[in-house]
Order: sequence, then C-alpha cells, then structure tokens
Amino acid sequence: MHEPRIIVALDFSSAESALRLADQLDPRLCRLKVGKELFTATGPQLVEKLMVKGFDIFLDLKFHDIPNTVAKACQAAASLGIWMVNVHALGGRKMLNAAREAIDPGSTKLIAVTLLTSMNHEDISDIGLLGESEQIVARLAQLTYDCNLDGVVCSALETALLRQQFGNEFCLVTPGIRLHHDSMDDQKRVTTPTKAISDGANFLVIGRPISQAINPLEKCMEIYNEMGIFL
Repeated sequence: MHEPRIIVALDFSSAESALRLADQLDPRLCRLKVGKELFTATGPQLVEKLMVKGFDIFLDLKFHDIPNTVAKACQAAASLGIWMVNVHALGGRKMLNAAREAIDPGSTKLIAVTLLTSMNHEDISDIGLLGESEQIVARLAQLTYDCNLDGVVCSALETALLRQQFGNEFCLVTPGIRLHHDSMDDQKRVTTPTKAISDGANFLVIGRPISQAINPLEKCMEIYNEMGIFL
C-alpha cells in the first residue's frame, strides 16, 4: 500500500459539508486539508471528527505573526494530533525558527508557504517582491530549509528546481493541480498531477476537481491512475 499522495482541500464553510465529503472518501487514498474558512467556522471540533474517521489532517492556516505568537499557535496545532501544519515563509527567519522550536521534529510536519499559486507577476510586483516567481520561491525555500522545517508549499512550476536544490528529504506540497479537462478556476500557476509527481512533488493538494466531482472517490482513483500509481 502506497502512502496517500493526494490531500483533498475541504473548501467549505460548514462542518456538515466537510463531513459529507469525508464520508465519500477513503483515508487510505487521501489526506484532508482544513483551511481558514472551515477552521474559523467549525474550530478544532471538526478536526477531531475527521481524525476519528481515520484521516490525516493538514491544518492550512499559514501562521504569519510575531515569533512568540506563531510558536504558541504551532504548539496548539500540534496538540490536536494533526499530521501537518504550515506557516508563511515571509514571516522571516526568527518566526520560522520559533515555529521549529515549538514542534518536535518527527512529530507534526511543519512546512512553510512560499508564494500562493493564485499570484502572477503583476501580483508579485504589487507587493514589492523583487525577481520572478521562481526566484522568490527559491529564496523562501532556502530560508525554510536553513531553519530546519520539513518542507514547503510551492507551485508545480517550481517543484523540479526545488527538488534538485534540496534533495529527496525536503517535503514539497503542491497545490494548483488540475487534470487536463478541468477548469483552472482562480489558480494561475497550475499543472497536472503526473507532471507534478514526475517533477518531485511529495503531496498534491486538490480541491474542486475532487470535491465537486459526482463521485469523489472515483476521481481520486482517476488521478492516481493518471499518475501511474496503483493503490
């Protein structure tokens, strides 16, 4: 049995909708991502219910604050027993170090967001970051690596470069995944599951292509089949 490579994004505002989708999935085939909207609406109680169903949870809250606040938030997240949590690399070295000190290595995975996959060159220029997206992602990933975090969230367009730069032990989590016939929605830096995995992604975050499918479990299997992974 292979480790699940798909993380299904629970992009909902209610526990009922999230649990309904979870009931149509299999924890042997996927993990689940709980983001800001759902966590704000439902709190840690939903996370606990999803874990009772057997799912590993990626708590995607992108903590970005002063170091002490982020450290305490990471401790609180890890105490829930979640599989993975993230911070934002733009918080800087002191914040990343504080987050790392707050979570014991080998327990809850700690990763950092580089650039959101919804951002293009104009968006990057608007906030004053210098260079192309690939250069910015590489700098933020290097900072994350230097602070001993477990990996980063990056678009699939940067995955191959980061895999070459940091080797096989650094975890790469890739959102913005679409099948050939799927809509891009509001994602701008996207690619297919097969390309992302071949470039070195460890895990693929997939939302609407699965959550809005008529049969979400079948959609997961379709994606694995497309990647040549047979569970």
